[in-house]
Amino acid sequence: MIPYFEFTGVQFGPVHLQSWGFFVALGILAALVVGQREARRRGLTGDLFVDFATWAVIGGIVGGRLFYALFYAPAVFLSHPFFIIRIWDGGMSIFGGFLGAALTGWLALRREDSMTRSSVFNSAAYALPLGCAIGRLGCFLIHDHPGIKSDFFLAVAYPGGGRFDHGLLLSLLNALIFLGFWLWRRRSRALPPFLAAYAVAYGVSRFGLDFLRAHDLVSSDTRYFGLTPAQYLSVLIVAFGIWLWHRQTARHIGY
Repeated sequence: MIPYFEFTGVQFGPVHLQSWGFFVALGILAALVVGQREARRRGLTGDLFVDFATWAVIGGIVGGRLFYALFYAPAVFLSHPFFIIRIWDGGMSIFGGFLGAALTGWLALRREDSMTRSSVFNSAAYALPLGCAIGRLGCFLIHDHPGIKSDFFLAVAYPGGGRFDHGLLLSLLNALIFLGFWLWRRRSRALPPFLAAYAVAYGVSRFGLDFLRAHDLVSSDTRYFGLTPAQYLSVLIVAFGIWLWHRQTARHIGY
């Protein structure tokens, strides 16, 4: 098993640099650079992608916090409504972030034609798993997503016994998806539909991985009829990915 260690941040005088925020910011920066390069490969300007990404990041933060408050901590939100703006206390949902980023990103591109919008979103989807892989390292370092008990070699030796750590598992998952995308892009003469592929790959994987999340801890995820909110969204995102794949391959949009 992986030895347990915790790294919450570094103190620079009066400023405390949190490891989670640092790696999320680093992931966003890496995704921006890689996504911009992919956008240029698809014949777009770097400025257009940066404008899209700026709005997508803002929407992602707002959407991630809203979804977390409404579906993961509804009791806290209803009793303390201002809890929703206390993002420094932690609590974000990646699926809420996806939805918020998609909405604000689409609004930012509403004046563009469908080919341009498709190219921008596919460029972002190519870079997204890299950004998530880096950002999830911050979750792993603070161990805010403990899993079920296990002595598997990828489990972490928590003080109370070995457990899976979803920050680590999701970081590895996204790293593998990005590696697959990178190889696909190098070997394909066409421009792959990365958005549809990521929706299916991440949705299917996340649905399964959430069964490994802890259910015996006070901090365990809220469940509705035995499933986490992320698992319900996983089903929807897989359906969206399949629909989008069919639409793009049928019309050759984004290739």
